[in-house]
Amino acid sequence: MTDPNLSLPADPERRRGGDGTPRVVVIGGGPGGYEAALVAARHGAEVHVVESRGIGGAAVLTDVVPSKTLIATAELLDQVQGSGDLGIRTEAGEDPAAGASLRVDLAAVNARVRALAAAQSADISRSLAEAGVHVHDGRGRLTDPHTVEILVDGEVAGSLEADVVMLATGAVPRELPSAPVDGERVLTWTQLYALDALPEHLVVVGSGVTGAEFASAYRALGAEVTLVSSRDMVLPGTDEEAAEVLQRAFERRGVTIRSRSRAGSVIREGQRVRVVLEDGDEILASHVLMAVGAVPSTRDLGLQEVGIRTRDSGHVVVDRVSRTNVPGVYAAGDCTGVLPLASVAAMQGRIAMHHALGDAVSPLLVRQVAQAVFTAPEIASVGVTWAEVEVGEVSGRMRLLPLVSNPRAKMQGIDEGFVRLIVSPATGTVLGGTIVSPRASELIHPLALAVTHRLSADDLAAAFTVYPSVSGSIAEVARRAPQIT
Repeated sequence: MTDPNLSLPADPERRRGGDGTPRVVVIGGGPGGYEAALVAARHGAEVHVVESRGIGGAAVLTDVVPSKTLIATAELLDQVQGSGDLGIRTEAGEDPAAGASLRVDLAAVNARVRALAAAQSADISRSLAEAGVHVHDGRGRLTDPHTVEILVDGEVAGSLEADVVMLATGAVPRELPSAPVDGERVLTWTQLYALDALPEHLVVVGSGVTGAEFASAYRALGAEVTLVSSRDMVLPGTDEEAAEVLQRAFERRGVTIRSRSRAGSVIREGQRVRVVLEDGDEILASHVLMAVGAVPSTRDLGLQEVGIRTRDSGHVVVDRVSRTNVPGVYAAGDCTGVLPLASVAAMQGRIAMHHALGDAVSPLLVRQVAQAVFTAPEIASVGVTWAEVEVGEVSGRMRLLPLVSNPRAKMQGIDEGFVRLIVSPATGTVLGGTIVSPRASELIHPLALAVTHRLSADDLAAAFTVYPSVSGSIAEVARRAPQIT
């Protein structure tokens, strides 16, 4: 996590090769790592990336790219099944919602998921090769602030000297002793893509972003889904009204939500799984997805030996330009715990390398980060939240416009969702916003631009939007913002 009060000494004089070229070693090939490597290469540095799991890291191989590919299939199926009100019928004259003629071949879906992930990894590998980056297959470990050992199968296979070291080792799914993962019936989200048949009944333990996304996707694919949530509402910490919209959508689509419940244990019984809740209730299912968070991959990196500060959680402490407390060593991505987003990891990596190699940089501002939950409907947000305004942390005023009044939404049969805009009461500057809608992840960009560049609601309203379009509601809510009292 970022520590704004972290006191850091000036960077040391860089040790360079015989031709004066700075040497950069990146441990980890995910978004934070490969983006840092590309920036360093453009600066003319000699760059090495040490990665054991494949270029792209978890984001490309087992997390973001695979999950969003799966969700894209689920989204399409969800649209077809919801097209009855638009006059769509099967050849037998049935409403597609009945699903009589629709069937998901999960083996084919997952084969495509894995192929796309591998293709994306290959694309990034080519970009690194074209930039002259050296990639080493192995696990990196610091022996001092300027030396990285490369381990293969636990044995030291070589070492690299560095002027600058970037730690970008990511995170792995958290596992619970009471719910042993076997990769067959009890799974983490990295293991779902090996399934060749749709689960008959999937229990998702955890109602955060990951749990909600997979619950939404697998229900659309046709599985019976039960979501075990320890809170009153899904997506704890998210915009409350947005979470309420999603919860109603889940219930309408047939997702069973066990609110205020915790899984005490998960027991594999042959081809079935028994989920025992702490209140004594039990759920029998064919599969269980454990979506209970992630832990940083920072063990055995040599951090303690080198003196790099970490939190009790294991996350590396960094400032807003991704420096650790050890001169010349930077960190980016999920191993820092700033925000578990590939976009943030990539930005951290870019900022770090520009800074390390002498460029003036703008530090990472979490308020400017746009993020999305890829459920049906999607939830996207940026900047100040309404909850922060309500408790007095930020001075702001709000306007909320339901999508049910949007003409394009009516044409597409969208009857749930909204656009929320938060503005400064003194200046009218856009402070934040939330969009709940299909493709909200695409619609949030104008609000992100407004927050980043401190545009006013009038600026946002003055830009043309296409008629009819769902994005028209963004301009409409901005036009109404000055009327807030």
